[in-house]
Amino acid sequence: MRITFNGAARVVTGSCHLVEAGGVRFLLDCGLFQGSEELEDLNPKFTFDPSEVDFVILSHGHLDHCGRLPYLVKKGFNGKIYATSGTVDIAHLILLDAAQVQEEHVKTANRKRLREGKKPKELLYTVDDVFDTFSHFTRCEFNRWYSVGPVKFRFHDAGHILCSEFIELEVEGKRLLFSGDVGNRGKPLIRDPEPPPKADVVLIETTYASRRHKSFEESVREFKEAVLSTFERGGSVLIPTFALERAQDILYILKNMYEKGELPPCRVFLDSPLAISVTKTFRKHPECLEDKVLRELKERGDIFSFPYLEFTRTVEESKRINDYRGRAIIIAGNGMCTGGRILHHIKHRIWDPRNSIVFVGYQAEGTLGRAIVEGAKKVKVFNEIVAVKASVYTINGFSSHADGPQLFEWLRRASKENTEVVLVHGEESSMEPFALEVKGKLQLPVYMPELYSTLEF
Repeated sequence: MRITFNGAARVVTGSCHLVEAGGVRFLLDCGLFQGSEELEDLNPKFTFDPSEVDFVILSHGHLDHCGRLPYLVKKGFNGKIYATSGTVDIAHLILLDAAQVQEEHVKTANRKRLREGKKPKELLYTVDDVFDTFSHFTRCEFNRWYSVGPVKFRFHDAGHILCSEFIELEVEGKRLLFSGDVGNRGKPLIRDPEPPPKADVVLIETTYASRRHKSFEESVREFKEAVLSTFERGGSVLIPTFALERAQDILYILKNMYEKGELPPCRVFLDSPLAISVTKTFRKHPECLEDKVLRELKERGDIFSFPYLEFTRTVEESKRINDYRGRAIIIAGNGMCTGGRILHHIKHRIWDPRNSIVFVGYQAEGTLGRAIVEGAKKVKVFNEIVAVKASVYTINGFSSHADGPQLFEWLRRASKENTEVVLVHGEESSMEPFALEVKGKLQLPVYMPELYSTLEF
């Protein structure tokens, strides 16, 4: 069995691993590189011919795991893409949004490049390519074995986002386990990760492998403090958020604050058409929800709505938010501040010390969000330099990724004598201490593959 790492190798994004075994070639994920321009320039590059890939197994619907699927199809892939039903629904929304954002971004960027005498950038794929991709999806169930030629596989609940999976495979007499992204335990909406089975080879994500998250309860207290102290100053709260999972977690917390009388009168804007659509998708997949949330859904028919909440789908509605100067909570994409409506809100509000910006998710290297988190005094937004005077909060307990102790425990359960461990989906600063811990405590061989390298098992 040979595995070639076409993404998420010593970086967090771009998950894409080519497995060659038993006379077939298949991919575990086919995600988009995100962050710096150097990373994004890698998106068209594969070490393989897409037309020679037999099938894809998808772990979940985040863009850095599914975002290159339309490009794969565009370049000749004609196989099936296997995923759970919830992941298929999420991926449809995420990919359509990505294509629309990309088309607008490239159009804007090319106007500038042409003025500078540079060659225009090409679109990675279009909305039409996304629609072409939909026919390749095959909906699967959790914990049921599927066979494709010599490969058997099944999906387990990864507890990361709605209906996310980690994947157990039987290939050439070996058991391969691909973590996808392992979920953070104790989140309010979705179930905790299932315990993994033992495996001969484990590919495990390491996004937060060197960190220990605060508890969810502690993070909620910190979030409430950020909101209330901002309101006392007469300011507004900006929350750059991923449309999937994090936005719904925040809405659920705010709803509970409202019902307990903890949220002062204010306006709460969910300023993301994608997040609005994803929120509705939660209602379609109760099989992935926590029992408590499932009971609420059955009793009330809604787990997110409360009187202060406003959905802003249109551009005109979004722009009107900038005219409002009362107490407000603005939840907008994207989560790393590399594009989307949050940029307009940052431009209009981050210079005002009465306001706050609250980060509730991972900020990749090279992103605007990372710069703000690391203490930048000024940032460039739409080619304009803006002072950062708003209070900045980073609350990592809302993360949908497991932290170091949780990842280690997951790996300990999955390992046996001579299990070979491959670290993916993490920066080297996270991988290296985790690798030392695994070698020291579990006495297992650990690999940290470089991008486009190949390992044989």
